[in-house]
Amino acid sequence: MKRVDVYFLLLATVLLICGATLGIVMGAREDFQLVPVHAHLNLAGWASLALFGLTYRAYPQIAATHLARYHFIVSATASILLPIGIGLAVLRSSPGLAIFSSILWLLGVLMFLAQLIRLLLGARETPALAAAE
Repeated sequence: MKRVDVYFLLLATVLLICGATLGIVMGAREDFQLVPVHAHLNLAGWASLALFGLTYRAYPQIAATHLARYHFIVSATASILLPIGIGLAVLRSSPGLAIFSSILWLLGVLMFLAQLIRLLLGARETPALAAAE
């Protein structure tokens, strides 16, 4: 996937906006029942996706793999469904989507681990001088 780093960062920013907006609405209403949704929008959505994107930006050799594309698809889907699932669990006592999306999120994290292991095993130092040439 070309520019997987940017896709991760764009989605992370959209989810940060959602999380910040939800936080403002909860504060204005003084109703904090959806704090877990707010927290997961900011943590799984903003923080984790942004770190994935920045890692892919820093290491383009793993961004160029097929696994990077699948990692984005799985993590993007999970980061959108997880807060919705948590909201359904809190508001309707229906945890099914939260459970499913948590497992999907874990799969995305494991894919990221595989990418980091690939980076570690295939990493070769290139002299800084060669980059300047």
